[in-house]
Amino acid sequence: MAKKIINPFLHLEGYNCFGCAPHNPFGVKMEFTEEGEDIVSVWQPQTEYQGWLNTLHGGIQSVLLDEICAWVVMRKLQTAGVTSKMETRFLRPVATNGGPITLRARLGEQRRNIVNIEAELLDSEGRLCTKATCTYFTFPPEKARTEMFFEGCHVEE
Repeated sequence: MAKKIINPFLHLEGYNCFGCAPHNPFGVKMEFTEEGEDIVSVWQPQTEYQGWLNTLHGGIQSVLLDEICAWVVMRKLQTAGVTSKMETRFLRPVATNGGPITLRARLGEQRRNIVNIEAELLDSEGRLCTKATCTYFTFPPEKARTEMFFEGCHVEE
């Protein structure tokens, strides 16, 4: 059963993340749910984000994949972090004139404060189009709280 994840930064003055801030007029405004071990986002591509004609720009695909990986860190590890490396494989084009795409991500290998997160982007027909492995440097909870204003990441009941 999917549970909607509550954005923990909505109350922060100046919060304008390109990936997840709902009021950024230029952003992608992602929202997230938790489905078991996976963090999921369903997102509708727009022509404003195309690279080639009716094709989602690879940089935007990377933004979407990186953002969902950050939410895996926040929800599953209950801390904040930063991307230190991202490996992306573009397998097939993603249409901007079709239905919504689905992004899924889950925790992979962990070593102390370094974590790998596996993510995938599926088109509106469920075909795997892009996959990524993000390596995140995670912060100790105290640093996440004081420097990233992270107070925890919860789901709606």
